[in-house]
Amino acid sequence: MAQINLLPWRDARREEQKRQFLTILGLVALAAVVLVVLADRVVNGQIDDQRARNAYLQENIRELDKQVAEIRDLQRKRNQLIDRMRVIQELQGNRPIIVRVFDQLVRTVPDGVFYSRVQAQGKKLQITGVAESNNRVSSLMRRLDGSDWLEAPNLDSVRAAAAYGDQAATFDLSVQVDLPDSDDGQGG
Repeated sequence: MAQINLLPWRDARREEQKRQFLTILGLVALAAVVLVVLADRVVNGQIDDQRARNAYLQENIRELDKQVAEIRDLQRKRNQLIDRMRVIQELQGNRPIIVRVFDQLVRTVPDGVFYSRVQAQGKKLQITGVAESNNRVSSLMRRLDGSDWLEAPNLDSVRAAAAYGDQAATFDLSVQVDLPDSDDGQGG
């Protein structure tokens, strides 16, 4: 049998396959580098876009923070105005009541008693005055208790007042303002 050497053919084929492999490997490496560069540019572009969005959002957030501060300031001013209006309305609503209370104070004063000071603290009146005798103070307290607008008179102190007479006394008492339930007390 004749011997045929197939090794050079195989060697040539191997060399050809090696060249093809290296060419493909080079192309794949080149494609990989191109893809990495392209991906890097795409990612950097997305990062830049996101940074631009973030900057836009930050700027709008600052604007909104200014607007929120203005709104809070306006709400604070509004609440102050509402409180002032409420106080004015209460004062306007209490004006007839104050007149009625003073009217009742005048109507309940018996002869021989005069007030030197009347002070209001909420719905409580502090009254300081002078009476000809202790009986006049008792009469004043009964009249205050019988009033539609005043209730619960409480005598705090009674002191002799020789400057006004032998039986004269100065007194301090407190009485509560009580609004009548019906319109009867307000009409007349």
